[in-house]
Amino acid sequence: MQLGKKLKELRVSHNLTQEYLSSVLGIGRVNYTRYENDKVRPDYETLIKIADFYDVSLDELFDRK
Repeated sequence: MQLGKKLKELRVSHNLTQEYLSSVLGIGRVNYTRYENDKVRPDYETLIKIADFYDVSLDELFDRK
């Protein structure tokens, strides 16, 4: 699974908007949209914030078992 697809899956399953999540992460909504569309990869610090927010591991974000 691509990272963007996983990010969208997590966001939708928690009934969150891109606007809300981007504000929690301290980034612009356009940047977050680029993450979900696999146009840009989040930096390491942002990946950690996302994993912490959803209480998942980085391995789970990258769909690694």
